Amino acid sequence: MSQMLKISLPDGSVREMPAGSTPADVAAAIGPGLAKAALAARIDGELVDLTRPFTADASLALVTARDEADALELARHDYAHVLAEAVQALFPGTQITFGPSTDDGFYYDFAPGERPFTDEDLPAIEAEMRRIIAANKPLRREVWSREQLISRWRQQGESFKAEWAAELPEDEDLTVYWSGDDWLDMCRGPHLPSTGKLDAAAFKLTRVSGAYWRGDQKNAMLSRIYGTGWLNKKQLDAHLVRLEEAAKRDHRKLGAEMDLFHLQSEAHGSVFWHPKGYRVWRELEAYMRRAIDAAGYREVKTPQIMEARQWEQSGHWGKYRENMFVIPDETPNTGDEGPVISGEADWMALKPMNCPAHILIFRQGIKSYRELPLRLYENGCCHRNEPHGALHGLMRVRQFTQDDAHIFCREDQIVNEVQAFCELADRIYRDFGFSYAIKLALRPEKRFGTDAQWDQAEQELRDAVAAAGLNTAAYGWGELPGEGAFYAPKLEWHLTDAIGRTWQVGTIQSDRVLPERLDASYIGEDGEKHRPILLHRAIFGSYERFIGILIEHFAGKLPVWLAPVQAVVATIVSDADGYAGEVARQLQAAGIRVETDLRNEKINYKVREHSLQKVPHLLVVGKREAEEGTVAIRTLGEERQKFVPLAEAIAMLKAEATPPDLR
Repeated sequence: MSQMLKISLPDGSVREMPAGSTPADVAAAIGPGLAKAALAARIDGELVDLTRPFTADASLALVTARDEADALELARHDYAHVLAEAVQALFPGTQITFGPSTDDGFYYDFAPGERPFTDEDLPAIEAEMRRIIAANKPLRREVWSREQLISRWRQQGESFKAEWAAELPEDEDLTVYWSGDDWLDMCRGPHLPSTGKLDAAAFKLTRVSGAYWRGDQKNAMLSRIYGTGWLNKKQLDAHLVRLEEAAKRDHRKLGAEMDLFHLQSEAHGSVFWHPKGYRVWRELEAYMRRAIDAAGYREVKTPQIMEARQWEQSGHWGKYRENMFVIPDETPNTGDEGPVISGEADWMALKPMNCPAHILIFRQGIKSYRELPLRLYENGCCHRNEPHGALHGLMRVRQFTQDDAHIFCREDQIVNEVQAFCELADRIYRDFGFSYAIKLALRPEKRFGTDAQWDQAEQELRDAVAAAGLNTAAYGWGELPGEGAFYAPKLEWHLTDAIGRTWQVGTIQSDRVLPERLDASYIGEDGEKHRPILLHRAIFGSYERFIGILIEHFAGKLPVWLAPVQAVVATIVSDADGYAGEVARQLQAAGIRVETDLRNEKINYKVREHSLQKVPHLLVVGKREAEEGTVAIRTLGEERQKFVPLAEAIAMLKAEATPPDLR
């Protein structure tokens, strides 16, 4: 008689199943409807295939389409495999590499045979993918030996897969998944039971790009095919509408139309801010200064370049060196052979972050426990050597300015300081009209510090969020295992924009490692030296990226207080030029950023042009308005114009132009 295993279900019931049974067997035993709906399973919390046998008593949760996060991850993973199978069927000689799921779909990297793939290939590949899905091919897992797998890849001419397999850990099970009986790929899984569990109408291939093998530009160039994949066509259609809306809101397109900034190859990853764009920056900077001044921060300014020895001591040189811009500290000699460069200490680096410099300020002079917390703030310009292919408008740049601050505090002050920061961030995000989710990013695999230090630091952040009342579902509270920085756990703020996208922006990190490495100390009440706790924090994250997010969130229609030009006075006839000038002077006197448009153009032309520039208000004046002392206000996005006395228009604009924290 076979051994019976106890399988605990989410409703608290327990089923006895023979050893060797699978989650699919349990689903079938419960009923045919569940057997049909089941996509995968969680055995003791681990996501596995429905055909994975039980080896001992276990808890079981069956995954269906209602478990959307798991179901989407499985579907997108399977779409990537079906893509690879389709490409090899249509283009013999193509080598496969790997292809993960992404936040909204999947991609796969290929080494093409005769030519790189192009967007023109996508319709045929989509058709072949639908054929594979319709064939309802079983997806079957097998465990292979390293030698067996490497031999298979070499026989098939799959040099990239053979290289990858040879480098996997020796103690790791190497698994493959068959699609039917004629195609396989190396994969950890899990997968759906068959290709037919995918909805053939719920995916779309979107584009082709180049990608280096293993992300290294020294390696072969591959063809990467991207797709978006969903559980049903309704989800796909909604996503395509979001993509269309996102394209309209693209900050690069709007930035050019609104004359805010530009980027060019002579300064890869650095922004050329035009007067209008820099006005937005200045308004944000002034707003943030008012906020941090009121919250008890002291603003500082630190050097752009520090020598390598400093970065070695902080730990960044060892863990972050490839992302730093490094320059020699050249010392002219007395001969004719040019500058002399020698030794690691003779190298300098542009700062990728501000924290080591702030610690150096803290170390100047003896600090007492009575002086803590000490909150140092800097609009700190930093440089990071991001790969060219990763750069994206304002969202990912090489030169950026952080609204950066470091709070030096005692152990007993941590929770209060983090709570105060949570409340400050909440107030600021709400001033900009954002809702958000707050997450706790926990210790990564590679990290500084002891487990006890991490336990304490993580719990302190939990306690602070609870004290601020933000650890609820309403604020999207959750924890992210393995996502912390190498020196500290962190709280993250994920903003939701007008079309439902999320952006990770603000953060605060509780750090015990850097003060130790850089020998920061204060004199405690007992007269002895103690290490301060260092809280790294930012709210905008970087000005560049936050401005990009704002442009896309508002589709360029920035709130009046942020708009670079808040009003334009436009004339219908030249007889009104003098009155237009007087209107503009009174608006300027009231603190409104205003321009005049006195050109000999039709008013409809002027309206269209200033609408494209996203000017919030157009004040139209003609002969009648000049005689009556009125203006016709056309507000961006509204159909009708309204005629009001000039004084009323000025009062309205002045109210809208006042920053939210000053109202």
